[in-house]
Amino acid sequence: MQEFGLGPNGAMLYCIEYLEANFDWLVEELGRLHPDTWVVFDLPGQVELSTNHESLKHIIVKLGKHDYRLAAVNPCDAHYITDAAKYILVLLLSLRTMLQLELPHVNVLSKIDLLSQFGDLDFNLDCYTEVQDLSYLENLLLQGTKFSALNMRICELVQDFGLVGFETLAVEDRESMLRLMRVVDRATGCVFVPSASEESHVTGQEKVPSTRRVNFDSLFTTAAGPIEAKYGWGAHDVEFFNTPAAAPGDGPGSAALASAANVDKCDVPKVEFGIFDGRTENSFAPSGDGFVHGSALNGNIITHFICNRVKPDSTAKTVPINDCTDAIAATPGKTGQAFADASNIAFAENV
Repeated sequence: MQEFGLGPNGAMLYCIEYLEANFDWLVEELGRLHPDTWVVFDLPGQVELSTNHESLKHIIVKLGKHDYRLAAVNPCDAHYITDAAKYILVLLLSLRTMLQLELPHVNVLSKIDLLSQFGDLDFNLDCYTEVQDLSYLENLLLQGTKFSALNMRICELVQDFGLVGFETLAVEDRESMLRLMRVVDRATGCVFVPSASEESHVTGQEKVPSTRRVNFDSLFTTAAGPIEAKYGWGAHDVEFFNTPAAAPGDGPGSAALASAANVDKCDVPKVEFGIFDGRTENSFAPSGDGFVHGSALNGNIITHFICNRVKPDSTAKTVPINDCTDAIAATPGKTGQAFADASNIAFAENV
């Protein structure tokens, strides 16, 4: 800053331009990482970098050409939604960033757990996260000024694009953090990617990098790797292991991970139909000791997962289902609870 006579913002722009000019160095350093490594580029808060300066966009384009799957995560302090004018500002900046970066984009209202300190909201939280009818904000804005009219024109612009929405995050809440990580995984296409050592429904996937591997299994992992807790879940206790799953005894939580990936002893699994994982619609989910999986709207995803987890040495009755033949044969044309019931009958008879 002293050498070039730049202020804080100018120095930051100079740094990103310098990084763009030395992009080969960045690629070389990234190439030293394990192929399955989940990389986070933690950018400073200057909005110029992501709204109107071109260097960051150029770097993103170049990284994409080197086969990196990228997603933009834009955290905004949740307290902004307590003021209509500030909320509109966040909407405009989020939209501008989305249009500038042209990436799969996840806007996040962070520190949502502190929102109660600012009093009651004027509307339900989902009105802000889903960016519903913004015309209701007009009554909350200072009337009789040119700014109120400008704010409403901005609201119309945001709604015309129909792109902006928000996830929520309370960093000390385990479920909140996991939910956001799953959203980011969906944005990059790396939804619960299994490790190279895990069995897959598709042969030939073992040596494929996680960014290109077909996803069939949805264990307690993200593209970042197995999610483990050090001394239980709590503030700052979440650890992300980017290396392939270790054998039992090779690291924190490795034994639990190994037993989750290879169910040696299991209950008779079942397919349940109902409301799970914070969804608003009914979905399917497995139940039974050792069958940990997120919910799915397609019941076949759950039956395939269960069948893939049942091992020949399972203590639950006799032999595993052979390629899910019986369970799948029992479900054609069935939906909802009827699908779950038919699958459960097949599991009870064959597992």
